[in-house]
Amino acid sequence: MGNFRSILLEDQNATRALGLRLAKALKAGDVVCLQGDLGAGKTTLARSVIAAICDVDDAPSPTYTIIQTYETSDDIPLWHVDLYRIEESGELEQLGLEDAFDEAISLIEWPERLGAGVPENRLEVSLITPDDGLDTSRQARITGFGEWESRVDDI
Repeated sequence: MGNFRSILLEDQNATRALGLRLAKALKAGDVVCLQGDLGAGKTTLARSVIAAICDVDDAPSPTYTIIQTYETSDDIPLWHVDLYRIEESGELEQLGLEDAFDEAISLIEWPERLGAGVPENRLEVSLITPDDGLDTSRQARITGFGEWESRVDDI
């Protein structure tokens, strides 16, 4: 099942703060699966990680490019991947994600599109929005699988 914790995110600033804490815990080979509905804050969270460890303040969303790559201050590649537009598993093979999973930090939006290709060692961050659509808060459920099980409390 994995080790998990839950954090209330009152607003976008709290989501960004979570991204900063996450950034401090990341290392080469880490895969972070960002889950949630459209508008839940996945890209906001990813951008705060990218800003913190890649010194890029205006990271574009990879919705249309699918992959945006960066270098951390420690020369570790960071891949920000948005699989929303992936429709068939054959399209995944062309992306080279397996290499990124081994040597880069990977932030994956819409990871359910990976199907059976989701890495065993991963951190899942699920951003859950209130049903009423009026509240700006989010619930972040952070679950570690594999080696991440012992690292969840680092975030």
